[in-house]
Amino acid sequence: MTMHHLLEPLRGALIVSVQVHRADDPLRGPAIMAAIARAAVEGGAAGIRCGGIGGLPDVEAVCAAVDVPVIGLWKDGDTDVYITPSVDHAVAVAAAGASIVAIDGTARVRPDGSTFADAVRAVHAAGALVLADVSTEDEALAAEAAGADAVATTLAGYTPGRTRTPGPDLVLVERLAARITVPVIAEGRYHRPADAAAAITAGAHAVVVGTAITVPAWITTNFREALPRR
Repeated sequence: MTMHHLLEPLRGALIVSVQVHRADDPLRGPAIMAAIARAAVEGGAAGIRCGGIGGLPDVEAVCAAVDVPVIGLWKDGDTDVYITPSVDHAVAVAAAGASIVAIDGTARVRPDGSTFADAVRAVHAAGALVLADVSTEDEALAAEAAGADAVATTLAGYTPGRTRTPGPDLVLVERLAARITVPVIAEGRYHRPADAAAAITAGAHAVVVGTAITVPAWITTNFREALPRR
């Protein structure tokens, strides 16, 4: 399984990540996440990435609210692997309605002792595709070999495998696009429209933007800090 019809609408497109990052975030809640997802689709998003710490309720609500491909995930735990960390998590996200399940695609130890390949097989058996969140070229190649349908640069700079760049890691996007055959999804620190455009130019199949679109506190802080000091 390499290219699937669900991935084709995402070619050259924007995917919006609709998640909260704190348990006490004022926007937390499935209904709010669904409303933001609908607004993003109205603005032209070709896909939605969702779930996060909101887990299955958020995935279910968003899937019911939009008619575009949904990349679902479930952030759980405080260990190294927290993005859809076990086979059970992955299958549950697929059952919640996600057509694509985002899974940590690194070689780090998972809480249930499974491998990434185990999760891929289980998700495929459930009828969904797998997006591997990786941080390095080697991880992307290994994820492709294990059956991932696409890879994303989500974890670049967040593991010891690669130094974090101040902005998006466009070099990694370009290298992956040249080396692997499955679609490359650019994600991580895409804070300006020009960055998103640069990702597509670098060879990304699609680009994910989250914070700069769906986190009002972050957006507000940037405007506030840009004001002249009195």
